[in-house]
Amino acid sequence: MCGIFGYVAFDGKSLPQDAMPRMARTLRHRGPDGEGWHAAGVFAVGNRRLAIIDIDAGKQPFYSADRQVIVVQNGEIFNYIELAAELADLGYPCATHSDTEVILRAYECWGDDFVKRLNGMFAIAIIDRRKDLLHLFRDRAGVKPLYYYADERRLVFGSEIKALLDCDIPAEVDVISLDALLTCNYVPPPRTIYRNVRHLSPGGHMKIHADGRRSEVAWWQLQPRIREDVSEEEAVAEFTEILADAVRIRMRCDVPFGAFLSGGLDSSTIVSLMGRYSPTPIKTFCIGFDDARFDESPFAQLAATRFNTQHHLRLFKSQDLSIWPKISYHNDQPHGDVSFLPTYHVSELAAEQVKVVLTGDGGDELFAGYDKYLELETGAAGAPGGQNPLLPYLERTSLFTREMKKGLYAPGLLRATAGQEPMDQVLGIARQYEHLDAVNQALAIDFLLLLPGNNLVKPDRMGMAHSIEARTPFLDYRMIEFAFNLPSRFKLHGGRTKHMMRKAIEPLIGRELLNRPKQMFTVPIGEWFKSDGGAYCRRVLFAPDSLASQLFDGKVVEDMVQAHCGGHKNYTRQLRALAAIEIWYQSAPRKPALSLG
Repeated sequence: MCGIFGYVAFDGKSLPQDAMPRMARTLRHRGPDGEGWHAAGVFAVGNRRLAIIDIDAGKQPFYSADRQVIVVQNGEIFNYIELAAELADLGYPCATHSDTEVILRAYECWGDDFVKRLNGMFAIAIIDRRKDLLHLFRDRAGVKPLYYYADERRLVFGSEIKALLDCDIPAEVDVISLDALLTCNYVPPPRTIYRNVRHLSPGGHMKIHADGRRSEVAWWQLQPRIREDVSEEEAVAEFTEILADAVRIRMRCDVPFGAFLSGGLDSSTIVSLMGRYSPTPIKTFCIGFDDARFDESPFAQLAATRFNTQHHLRLFKSQDLSIWPKISYHNDQPHGDVSFLPTYHVSELAAEQVKVVLTGDGGDELFAGYDKYLELETGAAGAPGGQNPLLPYLERTSLFTREMKKGLYAPGLLRATAGQEPMDQVLGIARQYEHLDAVNQALAIDFLLLLPGNNLVKPDRMGMAHSIEARTPFLDYRMIEFAFNLPSRFKLHGGRTKHMMRKAIEPLIGRELLNRPKQMFTVPIGEWFKSDGGAYCRRVLFAPDSLASQLFDGKVVEDMVQAHCGGHKNYTRQLRALAAIEIWYQSAPRKPALSLG
């Protein structure tokens, strides 16, 4: 796990002379164990290293023997041992045990197609001086981030947006992205909250030539092929085999490791499987709350006892929201999801003892773990006429409806977003997968947007804030492809989420954990807003220099605060999103410009 950064300066002089050391300093939290970069001619690539594998010999960049190919990566290649053996047989032996050298030798051996052989989470940059170009690759699910900015003079890339800002790129609020955030609760990729900064798409490959030409293609795409003939027993066996191996190879590291354990189905399953491959008890980490409605720690303790882990619990008792700006700084963008707060704290707890954790992220989006999917099973999401049957479901799960936005938005924001419909991007994905039933369409939307746009941002950014690596076995590409080839009846059945998965994991985690009620991993911020947090919310949203005062109707916002704090309406999701936007704006490394013209 590291941070990468670099540029292509098409005119050879359009970046600050100290661009590389500045980006390296900004990303130090992603890799406190060392830094390295290569800058020559128009190309530059760099790395901040968190040493996980081959501590002594894994320093980046890696160079080919003739120094014509230069490689850096952020992430881990979990099948690097098998690939190294195959490459040695083909005449491309590795001199180290580093997974980054495996990337270099694989590129030398197989060219651009090498990436299809990787099982991992990664963002990779490769300078090929023989072809006078830079390659950028991102893993299939978008576990590892990779952002870029491009104009006619340069392309700058990095693991975090703040590193791009070090290169003096324009910092401007993208009001179209902000409008999408207020629909989705996050900015759906490939857009970002910055007008000219984009994500490289998950499974994406971009080529940037020295003369400024660039192209982006998908080296991997989600292509479900529903297996109607598979039996439930066969699916259970295949699920267990894939997940067990995904856990096994994600335990490969040369540093102490552990797991986040909430006591939920996903994290409990991962910890159970980890116990198969560890000769010593697994270290597990959990955050609890003094509000029982949000406290999962008793279930985590139950799981820890069952799996004989070395369990570590820290109670988050305070209603102090003072770390929210720090979290926003690490995220680079506003997120309405405040489960970033407990993820920050559990990462801080884990970092006291380990450098790697396994997590249960991805299970809900692959196997329909959220209750919101249940209405799709019952057919309640039906729509009249030629309307997409997912549209009512999507509108019900939106943060602000179109009608709510009309009242909330100030005239300038209404004009700036006129003619834009954030739901079009979501419905475009539904149309792409219209051969699937509504449940699998909804899962495809969440896999392609929610995961890389929000849910995978949490373990990456909050872990990296404390210099620890989060690994996600459920997002092994074999599990992704398996899950999206299953009929939806294996996921939702009889009003029950994760139907087939529950059958597979019952022998692993036991009935008590299996049948526990699902709780969201979040903080009771809606309740806090009704007490001390209400004053905090007002201070944020009604500050004299607030972004909110330029974007929103102040009376509408005040009415929402009053109704929520008075217990008349539940505006938790809406108020925390508005607060998140303001906190991002005020805590950004360089205050973004706003234009509503």
